[in-house]
Amino acid sequence: MPAFGVLEALEEALQPSGIRLRGVVKFHDGEGPALADGSTARSVVLLGNVGGSIWPAFSDWRGAYAGDDPLDAWSKAVIGPIAKRLGATPFYPSDPPYMPFQTWAMRAQGLKASPLGILIHPEYGLWHGYRGALAFGERIEWKSLEADISPCDTCLEKPCLSACPADAISLSGFSVQPCRAHLFTAKGQSGCRASGCFARDACPVGAAYRYPTEQLRFHMDALFG
Repeated sequence: MPAFGVLEALEEALQPSGIRLRGVVKFHDGEGPALADGSTARSVVLLGNVGGSIWPAFSDWRGAYAGDDPLDAWSKAVIGPIAKRLGATPFYPSDPPYMPFQTWAMRAQGLKASPLGILIHPEYGLWHGYRGALAFGERIEWKSLEADISPCDTCLEKPCLSACPADAISLSGFSVQPCRAHLFTAKGQSGCRASGCFARDACPVGAAYRYPTEQLRFHMDALFG
């Protein structure tokens, strides 16, 4: 398929799933990841969710799935056949060879890490994610935002820091152990574990894209179950 038609075909194929195009990384010759045919990619198209965009389709599919890692399995079930149809090599965050998805996202759209460790988007805030990527041997053009300044840099109050009940978040980053310990307390079970990370919810950027409560609970259970 001609490079100029790839993004249009992808958008149409992904529409029922709620997976969105999340940017394109362009590589110099020999710089990109290896393709299935042994050559190297010249473009990688990032795929993922914006807010709760994937939750309806995933929830419907999940009802008939009895295996482990349902979100990863669903992502592959959606993206894999599309990759084959378009002659692309698929990559997934959960599978080796592990690809630098965060680095790709920063390179594609200039995103930067928040104190929580999640990349913050100037529109979607912390309510977005990456479910896979398709690598192509052709150059694919994409006019995307370049967020030179992180929303965190201009946020004076930084409510995410004070909202964390476990004091697990600071300007120097996110500490897993205090967070995990808190989630296994009664207060943590009825708080962040039940309705999602309080610090994430306190961020004012992209509040309209906040995940549904069921999706928040699913991710917390997957991380700390």
